[in-house]
Amino acid sequence: MKRTPVVPRQESLVLPVVINPFSYDRKLSFCDKLQVAFMTVTIVPIRAILIFFFLVLGWLLAHIALAFRTEEEKLKPMTGWRTFFTVPMVVLGRALFIVLGFWVVRRPESAPRASSREAPILVVAHHSTLLDTFLTFYGTYCLPSPVSRVENSHVPFLGKLIEFSQPVLVKREDPNSRSHTVQEIQRRANSDGQWPQIIIFPEGTCTNRSCLISFKQGAFLPGMPVQPVCIRYPNKLDTVTWTWEGPGAFTQLWLTMCQFYTKVDVMYLPPYHPSEEEKKDPKLYAANVRALMAKCLNCPVTDHTYDDCRLMVSAEKMKMPGSIGLVEFEKLHSKIGVKYDQIADMLRNFIEIKGAKWKDGEGITYDNFSEYLMLPKSEALREVFDLYDRDGSGTIDFREYVIGLSLISNPVNNDDTLKLAFTLFDKENKGHVSLDDLQMILRQAFNMGPEEVEKMFVEVDTKCDRRISYGEFKDYANKKPEYAKVFTTYRETKLAHSLEQPPQFSNGLAREGSAVDRPSTSFQVDPASKKLQ
Repeated sequence: MKRTPVVPRQESLVLPVVINPFSYDRKLSFCDKLQVAFMTVTIVPIRAILIFFFLVLGWLLAHIALAFRTEEEKLKPMTGWRTFFTVPMVVLGRALFIVLGFWVVRRPESAPRASSREAPILVVAHHSTLLDTFLTFYGTYCLPSPVSRVENSHVPFLGKLIEFSQPVLVKREDPNSRSHTVQEIQRRANSDGQWPQIIIFPEGTCTNRSCLISFKQGAFLPGMPVQPVCIRYPNKLDTVTWTWEGPGAFTQLWLTMCQFYTKVDVMYLPPYHPSEEEKKDPKLYAANVRALMAKCLNCPVTDHTYDDCRLMVSAEKMKMPGSIGLVEFEKLHSKIGVKYDQIADMLRNFIEIKGAKWKDGEGITYDNFSEYLMLPKSEALREVFDLYDRDGSGTIDFREYVIGLSLISNPVNNDDTLKLAFTLFDKENKGHVSLDDLQMILRQAFNMGPEEVEKMFVEVDTKCDRRISYGEFKDYANKKPEYAKVFTTYRETKLAHSLEQPPQFSNGLAREGSAVDRPSTSFQVDPASKKLQ
């Protein structure tokens, strides 16, 4: 009789409402293509010339404003004659935005733009295009300082303009740079209005505007008031969205210039003053501001982060669809404590299990699972596979694999389990397992043939001395922690079967007081299962 595994499903680990916020697929109709062709040979050249003119003019003004600036002055807000260039630069920025074809609409119910003393930080979402930064030229003649990638400061023309805005620069891949960035944000936010407002896109990367992903905590760590700014692009044809999967930035810019106009809807919300609890807990502060902005934007929220994008890139480098790397990293990190490096290793294992037989949208099949572990199909193996397959689809996607390893296999892959398993194979207590030992146990447990067992033996026997030491046994089990769960499941299944079969007399009757009369045994739930409750 098959034992039915019961592992509670935690609602907080269900699939997100939006599966992939980092993908955008734009489709042009026949009329759209005609418009693009017409605009490319008529209006776009004029726009390109004007854009180049404004960029050169802005670059010259920025050079003059930043001339002879010492390293000490760079640590302080610009003062004196340098500030006279702010208004001309804002006007140039607005002109550039108009030439690009943008029509900015500020909603009537929008709150006024707060001063840097009232709200030292602007938090802006959605963030779906590099052109979002041009919205800093609207609402006031005070130019806010962006938090930007250090690479952006080296872009021709734009780099000097970014430097004029006194940015906070960050290197995403450098953990120390991130901490320095947070310290700089805190220093400026607590300057009592001496620095310009800091404009932050708390999502940290561009999305397709289908949801709000996790907000980074940098804007909320100072515990100062922030002013939320909500952005929409309510156009029939979306030519501005630039995501990790989809059209490139220059393609989108060209198509945007081919539009007669591009509407932008901007909504300033009143400054958000954090409570004492939120000041002490920036994660709570960020979540509450995100909920407020999601309500204004009428969109769901998910726990995707920039780390999901990094996993997408890693998957693509291994010739796999980038979408398999989307796991809602922030949710898994907070719920089960898994770190990015661990998930990156799991991604490599996942792709190794799946192998070259990849089909878009397909995960690990039962056959893949069996081949990877080099075990024949059995009740115990099927039970472990079903525990991983949380949605019962018949395949294990990468998100399910991460949860399965973290909550099902790794908790039982401990010294006690491994020593017990090793003792089972090493019945004569020799201190090692021979090929004959392995064949005897695996033949009895899984009906494995000699060739299958020898293949596994060679893989475990890394010293090639025809014996498996406990160290080799443990190393192999840590490489494939699924074995520990298969082993414990097999033992529980055998125990369940033995309790269901009472001792028999020769006449076929059950002996009084045998297992058939005993109370049913309740099986111990793995610690993994408790985490899911």
